[in-house]
Order: sequence, then structure tokens, then C-alpha cells
Amino acid sequence: MVDLEGQTARIRPQIDKAIARVLDSSRYIGGEEVKSFNEELGDKLDGAFVTSCANGTDALQIALMALGVGAGDEVIVPAFTFISPVEVIALLGAKPVLVDVYPDTFNIDCEAVEAAITDRTKAVIAVHLFGQCANMGKLFAIAEKHAIFLIEDTAQAISSIYCDEHGLSGKAGTLGHIGTTSFFPSKNLGCFGDGGALITSSMDLASECQTIANHGSEIRYSHSEVGVNSRLDAIQAAILRIKLENLEEYNQARKEAAARYDNLLEGASGITIPHRDRRSSHVFHQYTVKVDLASGDNRTVLEALAEAEIPSAIYYPLPVHLQSAYNWLDYKEGDFPVSEKLSKTVLSLPMHTELCMEQQEYIAKHLLAAIK
Repeated sequence: MVDLEGQTARIRPQIDKAIARVLDSSRYIGGEEVKSFNEELGDKLDGAFVTSCANGTDALQIALMALGVGAGDEVIVPAFTFISPVEVIALLGAKPVLVDVYPDTFNIDCEAVEAAITDRTKAVIAVHLFGQCANMGKLFAIAEKHAIFLIEDTAQAISSIYCDEHGLSGKAGTLGHIGTTSFFPSKNLGCFGDGGALITSSMDLASECQTIANHGSEIRYSHSEVGVNSRLDAIQAAILRIKLENLEEYNQARKEAAARYDNLLEGASGITIPHRDRRSSHVFHQYTVKVDLASGDNRTVLEALAEAEIPSAIYYPLPVHLQSAYNWLDYKEGDFPVSEKLSKTVLSLPMHTELCMEQQEYIAKHLLAAIK
């Protein structure tokens, strides 16, 4: 699914030098590498303030804590997503309120968001799934109308650009009150371990995130609030600084690979290629098609590809409301029909910076054969 070995080989000399620089400094926590990475990523994200942390899930929890989310609050989140956004809401004693997603972009349904708002709603989390921004124009208007916070989960869409017909534009993570991201190795901007960050245009909010991530402390051994211990280490920051220099090239390689898939698959019976918003950009963390079989579902196709030694994946095979850990939310099968259908029809194909036409032709040939 991801060729990290090939990607690393092309920048190995720079990576080795960056790691050696950290070893020579003996500064493994914080220090210049982390500070410089935060600033450099902020520059790439329209001048936002960046607070790095240990992972993307921590980033989501710190964001909610910085916005004051706690017991009794409700936070709206899509039913079709990785579990992290829902998980952190529950960990803080708040209630995840699930809504369905759009069948084309797979992103949160804005009309469903507005219908789910109550007097206990504190925030909505927009998960920019697979590399494309949710409809931030509508979501921002809803958030302003109801005086709630808008959080962007950009773990799969770092540097994706959102534009709409009303002139709203900006990079993923910079349009809401706060954005979060992950540097898990397979992400478009990935480190060699775990890492994450918070993104905001508010200096005050950025300062609050920094304090929470550092045990609730601004001054050593003086703790003004309850916090957590969540830090990006200096070696990962040094690696990310090198990869950040290449991020535009990486994203362009993914877009070119997506275009080749389009040419190979577009118009094929039983396959729907990824939808793109014509004004915004898609950075293709995943290239996710929908399959429509007379008999069987996406698992049938996944197994057929596996027989041809082609990796593929189903993101996500079970929507949040059908996960046993969240039975207490009292949702049932049928509550979110789009999410449920997507779990049986989506299939993500190999997508990374090292894909070539020959590989994609082989993948497409076996995919088309599996659909017939």
C-alpha cells in the first residue's frame, strides 16, 4: 500500500545528516529541531501557529481540551471515520454525536450536522477524509450561526487546499478554530515513528495547546491547569523538516498517480473513481474507489487482488455506530445508511509517491477482472 523504503532511499543522505545533527546536539526532547519544524510547517500552512505533539490522537484530545470540551458536552463527528475523533470525545467525558457522510466525497454531511445541534453541542469535528477537505464553507457558517467550535482533522489531508464559490479559501487545518494532524509514517507527511500537531491562526489558542501538551505548565514545576505529556521528539522533528521540504513533490506524485488510475478505470462498469471538488485540491492520502458487484462486496474484490499479490484495504469496514465499544451511544444498524453502504463498497488501492505506470496497469487489470 505504501512504499516507504523507496521514498526514504531518495532522501537518505539528508535524513542521515539530520539524525546525526540531533545526536551531536544531545537535545532529544524539544530544542531547536522541534521549534524550527513548528515554524516551517506553520509557514507552509498560511502562517498558522503550529504546536507539535506525540501523535494525531493526542492532537485531537488537546484540541478539545483547549476549547473547554468536557462532561455533559456534545461533539458532532462523522460515523464514517477512523476511531480517533470519537475516542477522544468519550475520553473527556463528552458525548460523541454521530452523523452520516456524503456518498461522493465521504466527508461529513453538513445538513446532518445542523440537524444534530442541540443546546449541549460544543463543537463539530470535520474529518478531511482520504485527502480532500470537507465543505468548510457550509460548516463554518453553521458553526458561526450556532456559536460552536469547528475542529479540522487533517491527518489525511495535510496541505490540501479548500476553495468555494463564496471566496473562502485556505489550507486544511487553517479554516476552522483549530486543526489537527498526524505524522504517522504512511501519511503524506510522515515521520519514522509517531507524531502529530495542532494548527491554529489564534496565538492565544496556540499558547493554550502548548500549555496543555506540557503537563498544563508554562513555567517548570508550576501547573496552572490539568494537562497531558505529549511531545514530538527532536529526531522525528529533524526527519519531518527534510520531508516537509519535499511535501509538494510528494503530493504532486500522488496526484499524478491518481490521474493514471483515473485513465485506467474511468468508465469501467462497477467502479466509481474518487470524486473531486472542482474548486479544491485532493492530495490523495488514499485512492479510494467504490465497487458495485452483482454478488459479493468489497471484501470479494480485496481477496481477488490479494491472490494477485496486490495489497488493498477497506477504510473503514465497520462504521463507528456499529463498533461494540460505542454501544452505549444507542445507535443501531440503519441509522447511518450512507456510512453503512460505504463500508461494503469502498476499496483503497496502493497509493504512494513511488507508484509507476507499470504497477498501476497491473493493479487495474486485476481490479477490472475482479469486478466482472
